[in-house]
Amino acid sequence: METSQSVVPRPPSTAAGRVPSAECGAPPGDGSPCDLVTVPSRQGLEAVDILRRGAGDAVGPVLHDDGGHHLGFVVPPGTAAAWDLPGSTCTETDGRGLRLNPEPPVEGSDWLLPPGEADLATDPAVLRAALGEAARIIEAADSCR
Repeated sequence: METSQSVVPRPPSTAAGRVPSAECGAPPGDGSPCDLVTVPSRQGLEAVDILRRGAGDAVGPVLHDDGGHHLGFVVPPGTAAAWDLPGSTCTETDGRGLRLNPEPPVEGSDWLLPPGEADLATDPAVLRAALGEAARIIEAADSCR
């Protein structure tokens, strides 16, 4: 697996506007490869709320770790090649890892939004916007303390 993690802000990439591909748009449980964007759980939970309040099916399957420290958003394959959002990591499965099956793909994880309840992978551009909004909400809440 290859991982892309950004620590320096960069301009948005052209791949960020990708729409879910047919591979991740297939029925859940079919074994289609997908990439995974991992974020701290606080930001991820806020982003899930933002995405679920939006119009349509904006959020795909989401994993959480048993420690409650991270959430993973299923995104279309190829997203990792251009993912550049600070504070997050995108793992490229390249067909060798994460697949949309009902069982969690990694020991010590579980589905927050399982395949079947969330049919398609999350659009990377929509996820990027929700994560940015979530970070701003968290920053504002923390500055009020």
